[in-house]
Amino acid sequence: MNSELLIFAMAAGAIVVLILLITKLKLNPFLALTLTAIGLGLLSGAGAGETIDSFAKGFGSALAKTGPVIGLGTLLGGILLGSGGADRIANAFIGQRPVQYAPWAICAAALLIGMPHLFDVSFIMLAPLVYTVAKRTHSHLLYIGLPLAAGLYVSHGLLPPHPAPTLAVAAFHANTGLTIFYGLLIAVPTAIICGPIFTRLISPWFGPAPDLTAGPVGAREVSPDQNQVSLLSSIIAVLLPPGLMLVGTLGLAFSVKGSMAYAVFNALNNPILSLLIAVIFAFFALGLRAGFNLGQVQKMASQGLAPLGAIVMILGAGGGFKEMLTTIHLDALITHHASGWAVNPLILSWGIAALLRICVGSATVATVAATGIVAPLALAYPGLSPELLVLATASGAVMLSHVNDSGFWLFKEYFQLSVAQTFRTWTLMLCLQSVIGLLGVLLIEAVIR
Repeated sequence: MNSELLIFAMAAGAIVVLILLITKLKLNPFLALTLTAIGLGLLSGAGAGETIDSFAKGFGSALAKTGPVIGLGTLLGGILLGSGGADRIANAFIGQRPVQYAPWAICAAALLIGMPHLFDVSFIMLAPLVYTVAKRTHSHLLYIGLPLAAGLYVSHGLLPPHPAPTLAVAAFHANTGLTIFYGLLIAVPTAIICGPIFTRLISPWFGPAPDLTAGPVGAREVSPDQNQVSLLSSIIAVLLPPGLMLVGTLGLAFSVKGSMAYAVFNALNNPILSLLIAVIFAFFALGLRAGFNLGQVQKMASQGLAPLGAIVMILGAGGGFKEMLTTIHLDALITHHASGWAVNPLILSWGIAALLRICVGSATVATVAATGIVAPLALAYPGLSPELLVLATASGAVMLSHVNDSGFWLFKEYFQLSVAQTFRTWTLMLCLQSVIGLLGVLLIEAVIR
């Protein structure tokens, strides 16, 4: 076997081992990524010291940019949820509108609320509202719950500061503001199609209606006057980071490098600075100004950070795994051979991420593992947009959620569904989201070229 085939074989073997460790041995993804990366380095002939150094370098590089972005985004989401700002947004969208508008309203609210926070936390927080609206409108629980999940997961899958797209932005050296701009162009129609339209089309497949008085959550009645926080401040807090980054991206295109204006727009385009501004705004506007004391606001922020530890460790280990693929020169081989491949690199990156997602279950782990394979494509195709590469990979990583995905079981249990009901609603919805995401990426590529 020649050296090139050996490198490809070792990389493919490492991916297979990673999948088996997670799916068969049920190993924690952080530990599975770490063992696979170190094992790959030792198998390649690198010494123990060099292998550990490479892993540590990749671990640190992955978190150097993604860690602060995800942390600040989670802080912002924690304050939004804890202060009642998310409730204000949800109730402003839903209100007492007729039943036919309820899926549209809650999907729009979920897309907005989901932008700064992790899917699981937002879903658990908003699930009681689904029961309330379903009771108020005398609807099947899925008629409200499916659009909610669609709106939240579109944000989770496509838009920074969520972990998977944020890691891909760093790995592909993409512009965060431009990624958000392209992501929103895809996210809004995707949420509409996968939320209210899809819900209406498959409503005959819902099956037996769950008991609205049972389940892991109870319905709650939230009046518009219950929360002290301002609706306008809540919306500004959510939209401030993407708004600042989009202004920065557009400003850079129309300003002279080296000028004061360029420096200002460059600062606004920085996701860390934009998120920090939003967190400070939320701290005062949704916290202190709304009547919460300093301790309460700090507690909101801390609760937002609580579920982040495992995700950060997975992202770091994924960076170490990616660095090990570079150590065995897989990136150089892909760059050398990719220009002769007939497959569109965006479709290829989507397919790799989708395959990993189906195998390992986690969208974050799928993106982490895929970046090490996909990143060299950006070098092999100089005209390829790294922002579209981010979105293609992130779209692939939400494909076909099934029994190895925690989100599958979360949706099933909270809405009292059978496994079959969950497959024909949740799983089908995410398959549709993944395909629409790819089509959106290809459409944008055709336009900008």
